[in-house]
Amino acid sequence: MATLPVDEMSTQKNVRQQAGTVEEPEALRLDQEKVEQIVDALNTDLAATYVLYHQIKKHHWNVEGSEFLDVHEFLGEAAYDLETAADEIAERAQALGGVPIAGGKNLEEAAPVEPEGNDVYDIRTSLHNDMEMCGDVIETLREHVELTHNLGDHATAELLRQKLLEVEELAHHLEHYLEDDSLKDW
Repeated sequence: MATLPVDEMSTQKNVRQQAGTVEEPEALRLDQEKVEQIVDALNTDLAATYVLYHQIKKHHWNVEGSEFLDVHEFLGEAAYDLETAADEIAERAQALGGVPIAGGKNLEEAAPVEPEGNDVYDIRTSLHNDMEMCGDVIETLREHVELTHNLGDHATAELLRQKLLEVEELAHHLEHYLEDDSLKDW
C-alpha cells in the first residue's frame, strides 16, 4: 500500500461544512428556518456551558482553606458534569445539521455570560461568582427550552430541560456552600 509523504497529507483540506451553516436534517423533518434558530440557540448554550465550565475548573484548581478537599471535589465533579453537558449540546447541534461552535475565543464571544478575570479570588467570592454565572445560564436555558418547544423540536426542548435541571442543581449546591456556617475565615 502506497502512502503519501507527511507534507502532502498535512496540506489536504476538505471542508465538509462551513462553521455557522446549517444543513437541513431530512431525517428529523424540521423546517430549515426553525432548525437554524435552534442551532443558534444550542451554540449559545454550548458557549455558556463551556465558559461556566472553565470558571468552575479554575476554582477547582485554586481552592484553598479549611474545607479545601470537599470544595475541590465538588467543583471537580461540577466541571465534569458541565463538560458532559456541553458535549451533549454540541452533538444535538450537529445532529440538527449545524456546526457546533468551537475554540476558546469563539466560545467566549458567543457566550451570554462574562467570565471573571484571571486573578485568583477567595473561595467565597469564587463560589458566589459561579452561582451568579449559573443564574445567567439558567435564564438563557429557560428561554431556549421555550423557544425549542414553540418551534416544535420537543427532543431539543427535553435535552435543554435536562441541562437546565443540572445547572439549577449546581446553583442550589453553590448556594448551600455560601451559607453563613461554611467557609468561615479563621
